[in-house]
Amino acid sequence: MRCYKLVALILTTTVFWSFTKSFTGDDWKNLFNGKDLTGWDIWIGPPLDDAGKMLSKTPVGLNNDPNHVFTVVEHEGEKVIRISGENWGGISTKEEYENFHLQLKFKWGSLKWGQKKNKKRDSGLLYFAVGAHGADYGAWMRSQEFQIQEGDCGDYWGVAGGMEDIPVIKKSDSEYVYSSTGQIYNFAATSNVGRHCIKQGDAEKRSGEWNVLDLYCHGDTSIHVINGKVMMVLFHSQQSDNAKVSPLKKGKLQIQSEGAEVFYKEIRIKSLDKVPREFFQ
Repeated sequence: MRCYKLVALILTTTVFWSFTKSFTGDDWKNLFNGKDLTGWDIWIGPPLDDAGKMLSKTPVGLNNDPNHVFTVVEHEGEKVIRISGENWGGISTKEEYENFHLQLKFKWGSLKWGQKKNKKRDSGLLYFAVGAHGADYGAWMRSQEFQIQEGDCGDYWGVAGGMEDIPVIKKSDSEYVYSSTGQIYNFAATSNVGRHCIKQGDAEKRSGEWNVLDLYCHGDTSIHVINGKVMMVLFHSQQSDNAKVSPLKKGKLQIQSEGAEVFYKEIRIKSLDKVPREFFQ
């Protein structure tokens, strides 16, 4: 546990310097080509009413998007991915990734749908996504979630069996907030603390402004970063599949549609052979 805390503290206090360098170099692979959704699959879950109740258990399905939830549009003079939020679902990479640094930009639109009409705008980046589409609420794959939600960007959710060890401070029976020097808890749907961990601080920009998200994953360790600020460090990525627990260190990337309009651009990834050395300086 002491080792976890020391590593988390070092990463938290030094990642900003690394972030300022992250736009340099020529070893990035673009996951969005700036034209269309080549390289991605679309999944649309079952239709929902305004209370979030499924109107049918049958999903709209794979690469079938009659409402054009996921499109590439011209926005402020450049091509970006628009997610309308009208249906719950996601776009997922056709390829799986491990040991990587992912970077993207996102900003909120104005539309909200269904049960999200009077709530925070919501989306999310799911990583190490494996197994069947629609494993969670008919919409998302088993994965670890880097939460993208107004005021909560950087939170963690375990999706459909995703599990992580995270150092936290307990605020209440239902609120656990990341702290590099906190006590380690296992976050999972089946654990006593649940599957949601709250990030430290707030680095999100005002609605309508572009935010930069960085996700560092090496082995079973992950780092959530928003606009250069570490939101949390996560350890021992695992999955529970039919009550069998195993490591979860490789998978697809999935970006959620969850009731709110949101835009994404400059999605790119590069390999990571270790947690960057500058994190330890």
